[in-house]
Amino acid sequence: MKNKKISIIIPCYNEGKNVELAYAVLKRITRLEKKYHFELIFIDNGSLDDTKKHILRLAKQDPIVKGIFLSRNFGPEASTQAGFDYSHGDALIWFACDMQEPAAVIPGFIRKWEEGFDNVVGVYAKSEDSWFMKILRKSFYDVMKLIANVDIPINSSGFGLYSRRVVEAMRSLPEKYRFQRGIRAWVGFTTSYITYQRQARQFGQSSYSVMSYFRHAERSLFGFSYLPLDLLIYVGLLLVFCSFIFIIAYIVFFFLFGNPIKGAVTILVAIVFFGGINLLALSIIGKYIQVIVEETKARPTYIVHSTI
Repeated sequence: MKNKKISIIIPCYNEGKNVELAYAVLKRITRLEKKYHFELIFIDNGSLDDTKKHILRLAKQDPIVKGIFLSRNFGPEASTQAGFDYSHGDALIWFACDMQEPAAVIPGFIRKWEEGFDNVVGVYAKSEDSWFMKILRKSFYDVMKLIANVDIPINSSGFGLYSRRVVEAMRSLPEKYRFQRGIRAWVGFTTSYITYQRQARQFGQSSYSVMSYFRHAERSLFGFSYLPLDLLIYVGLLLVFCSFIFIIAYIVFFFLFGNPIKGAVTILVAIVFFGGINLLALSIIGKYIQVIVEETKARPTYIVHSTI
């Protein structure tokens, strides 16, 4: 492992108050792990505050600091992809600038890598988030565990270590509609898990709204599962079968007891029910078509404004 390089990528969006704090804690890690060379890559995802100014200052005073400044906010997946593309290390560590993931876990990631694991995934046992966000996250992972065609660890984030072969495997995938945690699970390789306690954000506010989480969940659902389409087939078959039984029963009742159904209410309920089923089916199909459109447009995941 002598003279090998480790890249630490730090995605940022409006993290002006956290950039230098993140640098300080990561710099301590680099001093502890003396047998490795390090590069700290800050990715500014179109911040509207003074995040860029802090990154520029750090890059000028410390040669291991690099800055990548995107032309606008392209979303969290774009920050990660930019870090993957611009890193040169034999291993890569993802560390969020909000410092909700403790940097003290990083040496543990490195030890696992030294043992031969290509993928070291951070899994948080506890977090300081609100009860609502805890329920939202748990529901997301429970649903993904049930329907995804890859095994995404519950309560995992991007926080972890990726060997160079994992990084190159993830970079080689051409898809634009990316969900990095799902891609990490899909590429495989030997994987180890380290648990930690997620901390409360020290400064600033999360840029993630509830709708942001739902959009992120969409990426995972429609990118790594075909179950919604499969369910449409089964629901359609069930409705056809029930309709056939209903028609037979209706004919029998009609000849034995006369017209058993009277009034417009029943017809209205049937129209609303089957109309709702059709609308739901079209919406699900439309989402998969949206993914296809995004892929066929082949736009880049991000655009870089400048680097230092």
